[in-house]
Amino acid sequence: MKQFPQSKALQRLPDQFFATLVNKLNAFETKGHDVLNLGQGNPDQPTPGHIVKSLQEAAEKPVYHKYPPFHGFDFLKKSVAEYYKNEYDVDLDPNTEVAIMPGSKTGLVELSQCLLDPGDVALVPDPGYPDYWSGIEMVGATMKSMPLLAENQFLPDYDQIDEDTWNKAKMMFLNYPNNPTGAVADASFFEKTIAEADKHDVCVVHDFAYGAIGFDGEKPLSFMQMEGAKEVGVEVYTMSKTYNMAGWRMAFVVGNPSVINALELIQDHYFCSIFGALQEASSTALLSSQKCVKDLRDTYETRRDLLVGGLEAAGYNVQPCKGSFFVWLKVPEGYTSQKFADDLLESTGLFVAPGIGFGDHGEGYVRIGLNNSNETLEDAVERFKQFANS
Repeated sequence: MKQFPQSKALQRLPDQFFATLVNKLNAFETKGHDVLNLGQGNPDQPTPGHIVKSLQEAAEKPVYHKYPPFHGFDFLKKSVAEYYKNEYDVDLDPNTEVAIMPGSKTGLVELSQCLLDPGDVALVPDPGYPDYWSGIEMVGATMKSMPLLAENQFLPDYDQIDEDTWNKAKMMFLNYPNNPTGAVADASFFEKTIAEADKHDVCVVHDFAYGAIGFDGEKPLSFMQMEGAKEVGVEVYTMSKTYNMAGWRMAFVVGNPSVINALELIQDHYFCSIFGALQEASSTALLSSQKCVKDLRDTYETRRDLLVGGLEAAGYNVQPCKGSFFVWLKVPEGYTSQKFADDLLESTGLFVAPGIGFGDHGEGYVRIGLNNSNETLEDAVERFKQFANS
């Protein structure tokens, strides 16, 4: 069979970290092992019933059986703007400051395609979500990592970025609450970010995927709440985590009108928007009671406390995450993150994500997801204890 070569853009793509993880897990399970999957960030709770009902009813409307508007229905853009006003007291123009996305992953990759040219520099958090790298590589731009260190509360230190890098940078990815560290950002950090971005003409892309998941009574800050944020960037918000809608592939980007315009332009060539019933159900989620979100947040906090308390009692070096649904566990002395993850899987059936998969500065840690029941996490704690005592 003739083999057609892939484009250079595809050849530049890094290995898809999460796909590799799943393949490894599947291979281990195929051998008949008893596995507890703590390595993925896939919400385990169902989508709230009132959102599902909204989709069911909307799917019967003939208007949604036609092509939807290329840029999404106006009612959903207005709902996004109203949601941001309700939740963060942020004013958004739904016509120019909101773009509808078929999932935030798509938007994050597209933003690089919209804003970067070959040779441009993009600043990326390290450790960070690996799919930031994909769009950068596709356009032939260059990544410069911003180390996230425990001594800096897993926030980048802008003083460590040299002036030449700042001058070449066109774009910066941030993500708070953070995947994989569980850290959160405060107003002071965002103010510094805006000042540096404004000074060096860098577009900030704040991935707010875990915006609804903050613990200990602290609500995570939206980047858009900060004065000047819309001048220098955008925020990407997904329905996946807030409403357990991961399989629905619904998200939006808000902020700087020029970036929103670029996103909608590229999507004119990629998509014909999203099934209208999904858009109506998303509007229902955003504007109806948010009690389901509070309940979900409480569930994750209970799970966090259970897991972290158990790991501490077993002698592991772990700090409670302040947001997201991940615990960032320091591996025992003498282990690399990959070796610890492999040995843990082989000896106990616990599947965790090695930190090296999130960047060089993820070495020495593993990421543990809270997307499991209390009973499963209690079982996991016992297996961690078993490993520590082996």
